Amino acid sequence: MRALVTGASGFVGAAVARALVSAGWQVRVLVRAASDRTNLQNLPLEIAVGDLTVAASLQRALAECDALFHVAADYRLGVRDPSPLYQTNVEGTRNLLTAAADSGVKKIVYTSSVATMGIAADGSPGDEQTPVSLAAMIGHYKRSKFLAEQLVLEAVSAGTPAVIVNPSTPVGPGDVKPTPTGQLVRDAAAGRMPAYVDTGLNIVHVDDVAAGHLMAFHHGRIGERYILGGEDMTLQQILGVIAQLVGRPPPRVRLPYAAVLPAAYLAEAFAKLTGRSGRVTLEGVRMSRKRMFFSSAKATRELGYHWRPPTEAFADAVRWFRDHGYIRC
Repeated sequence: MRALVTGASGFVGAAVARALVSAGWQVRVLVRAASDRTNLQNLPLEIAVGDLTVAASLQRALAECDALFHVAADYRLGVRDPSPLYQTNVEGTRNLLTAAADSGVKKIVYTSSVATMGIAADGSPGDEQTPVSLAAMIGHYKRSKFLAEQLVLEAVSAGTPAVIVNPSTPVGPGDVKPTPTGQLVRDAAAGRMPAYVDTGLNIVHVDDVAAGHLMAFHHGRIGERYILGGEDMTLQQILGVIAQLVGRPPPRVRLPYAAVLPAAYLAEAFAKLTGRSGRVTLEGVRMSRKRMFFSSAKATRELGYHWRPPTEAFADAVRWFRDHGYIRC
């Protein structure tokens, strides 16, 4: 079996490529000419240089592929110009779906996100059936992923053999950029987060997410969505675990939302003046008002999906960041 993996130079995509190689697949990866290929070193795979916005490059990359794992996404918060997010996440997905149909790919696993999922009003974990709409999407990243997911569902209705997976908050080795979550881990390990807000995330090891992609290919039902998550944790718990791993005292100051919001406005104003995005974004602060808690029961039941304790994910992430010079602690 030969698979094309998009986004394989990134965090989740690289983990999916590693999982496929370990399972004995022939793996081809789509990377842009200027992409950092650190995550692809020492992997026995084929590299296809291309871009989601260039249709001809997608057709070449998909030639003779049995499967497509579309993991690529522009995951940034608080961007000044959101058009690249829509160009990559929405139009890039549209281009790839067209190329896959022309190439006769047998099955597609599309990597969405829990960002597209609804959050229950009573605070209980959301799942694939929790009501949600485009109007509920906070910020351009969430909106772009929601619209891209709708494109995949529309394609399924027209006969495209696609399964959707929705990772929660992946943590672990190989976060080269790093992602916003990886930056949080990095800052916490370096002692740059002395306080916290009352929010929460569902934490999962990136390698468990990758394994879930293969399970979705083999066992997922066409047109279904599967949350690939782990354990719900408050931000205070997350920072406490990271502090323990690096031998620092955990933060004890809880900041109210009303105090953080003005700081986010100031940070965004500074970013506009300097042309550089900061760590604190208005989009991120608005998202933090709700705890992003989710259930992976459907994936467990239908795919055989499971996850390891989140402490292992944080330990692997901290070790990787330390080994690669991102943190010194």
